[in-house]
Amino acid sequence: MIDDLDRTLKKLLEQEVDILAEEHQNVHFEVPDDKFQPALPAVNLFLYDVREDREFRTNEWLTRREEGMVTKQRAPARIECSYLITAWAGDTYSEHLLLGKVIRALLRHSTIPTGLLQGSLAGQEPPLPTSTLQPGRLQSLGEFWQALGGKLKAALTYTVTIGVPVDEPVELGPPVTEKLITLKQTTGEE
Repeated sequence: MIDDLDRTLKKLLEQEVDILAEEHQNVHFEVPDDKFQPALPAVNLFLYDVREDREFRTNEWLTRREEGMVTKQRAPARIECSYLITAWAGDTYSEHLLLGKVIRALLRHSTIPTGLLQGSLAGQEPPLPTSTLQPGRLQSLGEFWQALGGKLKAALTYTVTIGVPVDEPVELGPPVTEKLITLKQTTGEE
């Protein structure tokens, strides 16, 4: 499912950011360390944190009626996937310009547009909420870049909450389509 999220975000950025639509192979998901050298211009979305969103946790079961069968399944777990997004363009001005375009593109959508959802994300309900420019879960960006052996770089945090099924649906049987009520007349004597 994370690979589907990566493909979805790549499609979103290529659709919304003109320079990314013009180039090929310019949206990456790699560790932005000193060995990362993409063809320019490029945007990198490094997935640095994955955790359950307990605010959305529920113990309710979902009941579905499809193709003459009723099934039940536990509600999916809601998982937050946090990315550190950086722009790579060769010079600081061009990188800031590209990062600004990415920010505008992401802020336009408080949820991922359903038409862009890939693979297992297609058809997920509720829509996938996003969070742009909120405090990240990294303790220190300076220490992060130092640990990667790179220099400080302008970056933004982007978080998407996806649903992850925790079990398979259980078939309950065909749906009830009619109700039978039997009445019995009594005389009132006991």
